[in-house]
Amino acid sequence: MSKSRIRLLIIIAVLIGLFFYFDLPHVLTLENLKSRQETITAYRNAHPVLATVLYAGIYIAVTGLSLPGAAILTLAGGAVFGLLWGTFIVSFASSIGATLAFLAARFLFRDSVKNKFGERFKAIDAGMERDGAFYLFTLRLVPLFPFFVINLVLGLTSIKTLTFYWISQLGMLPGTLVYVNAGTQLAKIESLSGILSPALLGSFALLGLFPLVARKIVATVKAAKVYEKWPKPQKFDANLVVIGAGSGGLVASYIAAAVKAKVILIEKNKMGGECLNTGCVPSKALIRSTRLLTDTARSAEFGIKSIQAEFDFADIMERVQKVIKTVAPHDSKERYTQLGVEVIEGAARIISPWQVEVTTAGGKQTITTRAIVIAAGSRPLVPPIPGLENIDYLTSDTIWALRNKPGRMIILGGGPIGCELAQAFARLGVQITQIEMAARLLMREDEEISDRVAEKFRKDGINVLLEHTAKQFISENGEKILIAEHQGKVLRIPFDQVLLAIGRMANTTGYGLEDIGVELSPKHTIQVDEFQATNYPNIFACGDVAGPYQFTHTAAHQAWYAAVNALFGGVKKFHTDYSVIPWATFTDPEIARVGLNEQDAKEQRIAYEVSTYNLADLDRAITDGETQGFVKVLTVPGKDKILGVTSVGEHAGDLMAEFVLAMKHNIGLNKVLGAIHIYPTFAEANKYVAGIWKRNHQPELLLRCAARFHAWRRG
Repeated sequence: MSKSRIRLLIIIAVLIGLFFYFDLPHVLTLENLKSRQETITAYRNAHPVLATVLYAGIYIAVTGLSLPGAAILTLAGGAVFGLLWGTFIVSFASSIGATLAFLAARFLFRDSVKNKFGERFKAIDAGMERDGAFYLFTLRLVPLFPFFVINLVLGLTSIKTLTFYWISQLGMLPGTLVYVNAGTQLAKIESLSGILSPALLGSFALLGLFPLVARKIVATVKAAKVYEKWPKPQKFDANLVVIGAGSGGLVASYIAAAVKAKVILIEKNKMGGECLNTGCVPSKALIRSTRLLTDTARSAEFGIKSIQAEFDFADIMERVQKVIKTVAPHDSKERYTQLGVEVIEGAARIISPWQVEVTTAGGKQTITTRAIVIAAGSRPLVPPIPGLENIDYLTSDTIWALRNKPGRMIILGGGPIGCELAQAFARLGVQITQIEMAARLLMREDEEISDRVAEKFRKDGINVLLEHTAKQFISENGEKILIAEHQGKVLRIPFDQVLLAIGRMANTTGYGLEDIGVELSPKHTIQVDEFQATNYPNIFACGDVAGPYQFTHTAAHQAWYAAVNALFGGVKKFHTDYSVIPWATFTDPEIARVGLNEQDAKEQRIAYEVSTYNLADLDRAITDGETQGFVKVLTVPGKDKILGVTSVGEHAGDLMAEFVLAMKHNIGLNKVLGAIHIYPTFAEANKYVAGIWKRNHQPELLLRCAARFHAWRRG
């Protein structure tokens, strides 16, 4: 805490101490006020201006320091100054005092609270920025909530000071009127509890609902304005139309069909979307083949003198297609038709919030629907590098058509896609140069993990070039060359193929969003709220097209909320839960994460402890010859609450399931340690890392007592 904060804290503590030292709470009592009313009134009549200033100053001091007595002072305002003038003075004095307490709490504690709670506090701040005025108004209208607590707690949030002031003044006005009016009849008041009868409290509670009702009215008016130029059909062909049959679209369709809604799924390309056809499935099939090649090269480690592995590049790429075809029935039109989904193969275009036009081989048709879920996915990002348009470049979508093995391949990008494919093709004998603008690969992971991956890649023969920028593609004497720059120096890198793996961008054009005015976010994804709804309350979005994550499992996760809110939002809405999001990068070593890593915790200034278990000590890892890696768990200091887990090594992604469940249901490391894990498995690593945490937090005093007890038992 800074010196200025400490000084202010000392001043406040001294003032509060003096208040109680001189027994001032005894002065601010109903009995004392009634006994001194005539004297105070006489002083006010003799010195009206000074009395007003003194009274307002005392009121501001009491409320600003959160001292007891504000209710008595409010009664005094009515008794001494009358209803109108008393209400005026109290209204301003109480609001100023509340704002001073608010500012003091913000200055003293907001930074420390924000640093401690990190991302969770960001969510609170976002909510206050969006709805803080409504919350504050409701709290102020209902005098059941302690005045000083509201001041102090709101000071920790991001609500603006001016907003806090005027909302407080407006919200407290009804209660102020009641108390000041009661003060005008001071002689008849026997106790403070008599002022607020149960009926009056009930009235205030109902009044407190006003902001919520007003908010609902505002939302209704806003929605009506959005829809004003779009006539709503009297009848609908479907309850839900889903655009896109990738992970998000398939799950949304399945959910709708499962609850017996009429759902129509429209896909213009292949069922299964990017994940099945050009993403997760083909890349993992390729990685499996290349992993087998690597294992044969390690045969001597397992007591086998040699294994000869012969392969044809085209055969491996054909196997990838066979795997896709084997998985495809899971996402097929036939399967979803059996599940109750009407599947249309065609191009969708939203022509109104209630209508989707579909162009098929047989012509066009217009479907009316109560709600729409957009799951249009994403496409590879193509950077504006001069000369790229003259190169027959590859992306993660088009690389699967390769049948002739390239001699030299440049891969632009050091993220998960670039890293997985760089290692896979290098193991097939392709000379890989991987170029990344940043200082390391996999920037979202901890630095030690990036270093491990880069070291492994270089052992696999990959030329990893960090902090290099692709500037231009040229062709000289029939040879393709990339001109790159590194720390002011120019490099010329010849190649046969280039793979663009610098990210993906949401598909937000070509199907009517711009025509009806669906809003986009600054990241060029569809702007959705906490319910996955767009600025049209009946149009929802999920998956890559909505962000913020680009994982198959998060698309499916969002799809549940999008479908349920689209179908039942008028009755009950569900906030999308992003509290526990896992992911994995399937390089060798495999990397998996859930929650915070050390890099995130430091950036968000969240205090943490680290427990790390190395796979070199795990029996199953030793038997399998896969001892490189670790499981690292971040916990709340002094507690077993899990903040995040990072696993590196064999089956890292599979190990995450236990921690995802633990974090989702607030299960700590003590219970992970207490669960039986099968021996010998890699899953035991989770138990052992929990054991390391336990040893670091063992009860030393209790153990010393136990040692003495056992010594006593021995005689």
